[in-house]
Amino acid sequence: MKIAIVTSEAIPFSKTGGLADVTGTLFREYLKVGHDAYLFTPLYQKTFQNFEPYIEDTSIEFNILLGKEFKHCRVFKYINKDYSKSKQKSHQNIFFISNDEFFGRKELYEDSLGEYPDNAARFAFFCKAVLELIQKLDINLDIIHCHDWQTGIIPLYLKTISRDIKIFKDTRTVFTIHNLAYQGLFPPDVLNIMGLGYDIFHPEGIEFYGHISYLKAGIISADIITTVSTNYAREILTPDFGFSMDGILRKRSDSLHGIVNGIDYTEWDPASDPYIPHNYSKKNLYGKIENKKALLQRCSLKSDIEKPLLFFIGRLSYQKGIDLLIASLDETIIKNASVVIIGRGQFEYQEPLSSLQHRFLDNVFFYNGFDEELAHLAYAGSDILLMPSRYEPCGLGQMIAMHYGTIPVAMETGGLADLIEDGVTGFLFKEYSKEAFSIAIKIAINTFKFKKLWDSMIKEAMSRDFSWKKSAQKYLNLYSSILK
Repeated sequence: MKIAIVTSEAIPFSKTGGLADVTGTLFREYLKVGHDAYLFTPLYQKTFQNFEPYIEDTSIEFNILLGKEFKHCRVFKYINKDYSKSKQKSHQNIFFISNDEFFGRKELYEDSLGEYPDNAARFAFFCKAVLELIQKLDINLDIIHCHDWQTGIIPLYLKTISRDIKIFKDTRTVFTIHNLAYQGLFPPDVLNIMGLGYDIFHPEGIEFYGHISYLKAGIISADIITTVSTNYAREILTPDFGFSMDGILRKRSDSLHGIVNGIDYTEWDPASDPYIPHNYSKKNLYGKIENKKALLQRCSLKSDIEKPLLFFIGRLSYQKGIDLLIASLDETIIKNASVVIIGRGQFEYQEPLSSLQHRFLDNVFFYNGFDEELAHLAYAGSDILLMPSRYEPCGLGQMIAMHYGTIPVAMETGGLADLIEDGVTGFLFKEYSKEAFSIAIKIAINTFKFKKLWDSMIKEAMSRDFSWKKSAQKYLNLYSSILK
């Protein structure tokens, strides 16, 4: 199959979250099994700085009309032949859409003042440019797989202003929702920038409570809709998790599929991880104990090695349940465990976490930011991962943790409910409350005291297969189903 992955971020080139891991890894998986895969993504300032020796100007240039203005597009290509182990080395088709006005910025979507006010124009430009480039490259694609709101208008274009373009006649679209909370909402006059008329600005079209929604454009227009876990696919059909999109999703429920994400074992594997001082496997867990010692030393924690080491990593945000984390880490729990917290995000959570660290200097470490080496060491050296998310479409943390023998304590929601087996590979709590979360943590701490039982949970967790191979095949099966 000829498959295009269109995304606003993809590892190793750009990343703000799990979206990048999914798209970059899917692309590699398709190459490995011999498909003709293409990756289209913006050329951000950081991407060019980090990969300049491997980025080549294709000499393809064209203008994109946004409203009454033309914006210039240059196309670049990644040229590192060692990017994949695929035998089809000629198929390293990674294309970057370049426009310094739109993408020559320090961050991808926002700065310290909030979201960029021209995000509607930035990603309308990106979507239009990708479709124009596909025509210039003369690629008869079977599938265009779009990811999240930033690419949601591509399926809409293929059903409207691009429907009569010959090269797209047999192309089908797949649209993946990574997080329904991010909906790409803009005022109605953005229709002019998009090059579309007000005839689609209605409740059955892309109108959403007086706004335009790029996400809704993808939902109503794609041939197939997917999201990143089977449980989340069910949850978003309900008012509690549907973010007011549940009605339109229910109308398209026959086309909605949940496919759980995977993790990249070339990056996340305790047996070969270059970031941790002691490699280990489920057959020999000695290295995990040594990594725990290294983590306690790295974080200047004076906790007894025999006490459990708790760990949180993620955005400091409402979704991730930081308020619950702060409320639950009371004196009782901290007396019986040490805690490492790694994250950056909303300012209102930073001060309480810093205060918690100052109150319990010997037992609590808070790193306000992200450090790759520290993250790997924390997964390897911790005993318990805390994931009190209000909702979690899929979650990568619980998969990485289990693969590293770190037992998750998590809210029973989304992909957490799909992948954690309560009492076997982790601990789940059903009610979003301090009491429920605290009880689950205390159960985990008490279970930790029974070494044989705890070791059996570690080995069971490490035995689970979270590789991308199975998930990628499910996507390929879906593609085939709409090409028949």
